[in-house]
Amino acid sequence: MQTEVIMSGFGGQGLMMIGKLLAYAGLEEGKCVTWLPSYGPEMRGGTANCTVVVGDKPVGSPLITSPKAAVVMNQPSLEKFAPMLRKDGLLVVNSSMIPIKSDREDIRSFRIKANDVAAELGNRRSANLVMLGAYLGLDEVVSHETLLKAIDKSFEAKKQFLEGNRKAFMQGYERAKAGQSDE
Repeated sequence: MQTEVIMSGFGGQGLMMIGKLLAYAGLEEGKCVTWLPSYGPEMRGGTANCTVVVGDKPVGSPLITSPKAAVVMNQPSLEKFAPMLRKDGLLVVNSSMIPIKSDREDIRSFRIKANDVAAELGNRRSANLVMLGAYLGLDEVVSHETLLKAIDKSFEAKKQFLEGNRKAFMQGYERAKAGQSDE
C-alpha cells in the first residue's frame, strides 16, 4: 500500500511542518517515506506545498502527478490541486479560507473550518494541525497515537505550545471521524 498526499496553502500556514510530522510518524511506524517541499518565489504569504508519500515498499519517486489526497488551506491550492486528484481521492478543505466547493463528484471531500476551530481553542496558528487531524481521521495512513508522539517530539523545546497543538490535532481528527464536515 502507498499513499500520496499534497499539503498546500500560503507560506507561513505551517504546511511544511504538518508534512514533516506525517513523514516522521510514518518513519516511526517503520514505513518507507518521502517528503518534498515546494515554495513559491516568496516564503511567507507566497504559495507553498509539500508532498508526502508513505508506503510499505520503497518509494520510487517523491514527485506526485495524481495524488490520492490533497489537504488545501487556501483557494489557489484548491484550484491547483483538486483537479489533479485521482478518482476516489480525498480532498480536505479549510472552509474558513475557501468559500467555494470543488465541482469534482468522483472524489471524497471534507470541509472543516480549521481557522475557526483553532481560534476557539485559543491558538489561531494551529489551523494546520486541525487540518492534519482531519486528514488522518479520514485516511489513517499512520495511527493518530504515533502522530501525537511526533507532535510531542517536535514541540519538546516549545512546551508552551504542546498541549494546544495536541488539542488542535485531536479536534480535527475527532470531527473527521464523526463525519462532521462543514458543508
